[in-house]
Amino acid sequence: MGRAGGLVMGAIVLGLALALALVAALDPPKPGASALQISGADAPPDEGDTPRRCRSVTEADPECEAAWEAKRRHFFRSGKPEQ
Repeated sequence: MGRAGGLVMGAIVLGLALALALVAALDPPKPGASALQISGADAPPDEGDTPRRCRSVTEADPECEAAWEAKRRHFFRSGKPEQ
């Protein structure tokens, strides 16, 4: 397949992907369909104002270190979930 054939195949694949995306976006949910359930383990931890305050801290602060460590654990999903 030459350059023109590759362009045609790429255009076809792109067109199909666009058509599927439009169908998925315009198709309303079925009546009675349940909403996606999110568990408490997947929810971000409630940090209040700590991260905003800790962005500008210039010296070691145990509260800030604990907040950033909790954020790292949540982001990387490492360690055991806190209860």
